[in-house]
Amino acid sequence: MIGLKGTLNVIDNSGALLVECVNVLKQKVNNGWGSVGDEIVCVVRRARPISGQASASAPKVRQGDVRRAVIVRTRKAVRRPDGRFIRFDDNAAVLLNNKREMLGTRIGGVVSADLRMKGWGKIVSLAPKVV
Repeated sequence: MIGLKGTLNVIDNSGALLVECVNVLKQKVNNGWGSVGDEIVCVVRRARPISGQASASAPKVRQGDVRRAVIVRTRKAVRRPDGRFIRFDDNAAVLLNNKREMLGTRIGGVVSADLRMKGWGKIVSLAPKVV
């Protein structure tokens, strides 16, 4: 349940650390609230500092950038079809570019298995653990 002004940790290596949601995309059924697998528009609130020389591991985003992201973990419990409820310790997202591709090349944390059903198989395959 991520809405306007909700904050999420970023778990990829794009350079962002914390983002703030400003819009949930294509969500007519849930009145503007986003859950796992939903795409959002967000503002980068905290990012890794940018060093002097350009390298392959240089951050791809800066503080204040407006980006798209997909929600991969939520504190709000999500009900699975078999009746179980899955809840995480924090809210987390992975940043996307305008073509709906991942901005980073790695994922550093647990993601929800519900992403696979919503068409985000690439994120699930790169994640170290899927719950």
